[in-house]
Amino acid sequence: MAGTEGKVGIVFVSHSSKIAEGLVELAAQMAGTATLAAAGGTDEGGIGTSFDKVTAAVEAADSGAGVAVFCDLGSAILTTETALDFLDDEVRERVRIVSAPLVEGGVAAAVAAESGAGLAEVVAAGESANAVQEAKAADAGDGDIAAVPVFEAGPAASGTPSRTVTVVNKDGLHARPAAEFVKLATTFPAKVTVNGKDAKSLLGIMSLGLTKGSSVEIASSDPDGADAVKALADLIETGFGEA
Repeated sequence: MAGTEGKVGIVFVSHSSKIAEGLVELAAQMAGTATLAAAGGTDEGGIGTSFDKVTAAVEAADSGAGVAVFCDLGSAILTTETALDFLDDEVRERVRIVSAPLVEGGVAAAVAAESGAGLAEVVAAGESANAVQEAKAADAGDGDIAAVPVFEAGPAASGTPSRTVTVVNKDGLHARPAAEFVKLATTFPAKVTVNGKDAKSLLGIMSLGLTKGSSVEIASSDPDGADAVKALADLIETGFGEA
């Protein structure tokens, strides 16, 4: 087995080698220690998918903790399913093809994997991108359908920890600092929200569109969440090294 010991691996399967390799490069900017593998293009370097490339990528990403596979088009899924059929039963049982947008889902899953999340949590992080896509589709509609609220959480109860801070880094909570924020949030057992969104959801945080000068309420409904609230609020006030 390859991969980072104890961590779920991520595989990107695309009809284009450039797309698959580019996604590995993109995800690595936010999940630098995660095991990311590309399986793009045919064996001859053309547009299409390759049984051998998918098999090799899964083997490269597998550390024993599981592998989450993201595919771009239907035939990529078919190729992946065929490749999985030829794996040993033990390996196949810990590989999941994730039904989610390739970019958003793959990046969210990579951040979760780097944080040490288990396979089910990594898959859930990837699938969370589906809700984001649904909300975008509703926003682009004719107005008859209300936008779907994503990652909403209720307000913290009175007496539970909360703190309001201001985003100071010039580019706001774009992908890299949002990933740092989420990775820190996952180190705490307490549930924490950011302006009502789940602090452990990369796509939830990014959906807030927090720019420089934005006011951010970090809160927890957990009476034991004070340490998490403080650490996350402090991180935002540091400017993520970009202020």
